[in-house]
Amino acid sequence: MENDKNKLLSEVAEYYSSKLALHGETPQGVDWNGKEGQYLRFNQLSLIIDDQKPFSINDIGSGYGAFYDFLQERHTEFSYDGIDVSVDMISAAKLRYKDQANVHFHVGSQPAKRADYGVASGIFNVRLGRTDLEWSTYLQDVLDTLDQTSSLGFAFNCLTAYSDADKMRDYLYYADPCKLFDLCKRRYSRNVALLHDYDLYEFTILVRK
Repeated sequence: MENDKNKLLSEVAEYYSSKLALHGETPQGVDWNGKEGQYLRFNQLSLIIDDQKPFSINDIGSGYGAFYDFLQERHTEFSYDGIDVSVDMISAAKLRYKDQANVHFHVGSQPAKRADYGVASGIFNVRLGRTDLEWSTYLQDVLDTLDQTSSLGFAFNCLTAYSDADKMRDYLYYADPCKLFDLCKRRYSRNVALLHDYDLYEFTILVRK
C-alpha cells in the first residue's frame, strides 16, 4: 500500500515538474488556465482564515507559491509553509521567495509542523490514469493530513461531478461535492461549508474546528 502511494506521488511530481518546465512560474505552470480563475479559487480557500489576527498556514501542493502571493496582497501578519512533491517546484519557490522571512518551502507530502490552517488547491484534479477508488483513497488520505496538521481549520477544492458532460475529460477526477461534504461533517467537524456558487467547474469545502 505504501509503495502504491509513493508511486502515485512520484507520478504527480513528474507531471507538475513537466508543466513547470513548459510554462514556468505561471498559472499554466501549475496546470491552471490563468490568473483570474486561480485567484477566484484562492479567494474561496481564504474564507477559512480569520483575518482579524496573525495566522500560520500550510499549503499542501503549493507549487511555486502562488497562494502566498495572493495572501501577501491581503494580509500583513502571517507565516506560510509550502509543501510540494515536485523538487523542481520547491526549488523555484525557494528562489522566488528567498528574501521573504515569513515563508518556507520543503519537498514532501506532509507539513513539517502544525499550523492554524491548511489548504490544498488543485491537487485532486489530474488523476493520472488512476481509478476512482484509487484517487478517492488518495484524496481522503490528504484530507486526514490536513485535519491532523491544522488547529483552526482547513480548505480544499475539487472539480465537480456536476460539470457539463461534454466538457468532462477522462484524465480528470470529478468529485461528488455532497459525498465529500458528508465525509467532512462525519469525520472532521460539525462546522463545514460547501461553496459551489462561483463561476468555475469546481467546489470548495471549508472545515472549521
